[in-house]
Amino acid sequence: MTDKFISAADLMARVLGAGSYQYAVIEHPISSASAEGLTDRAEKAAVETVRLLGGTD
Repeated sequence: MTDKFISAADLMARVLGAGSYQYAVIEHPISSASAEGLTDRAEKAAVETVRLLGGTD
């Protein structure tokens, strides 16, 4: 999820009965990000995903 769409994702989660649903968020936009920028975002998202799933960081 990019940070631009957090409010839409939160709304969808509430509508679907999962108001406390958590997800990894990366910086928007991705379409104009460099390969290095995308790699950085992906690495941050991977760390956050592991944390959300109950692993360690």
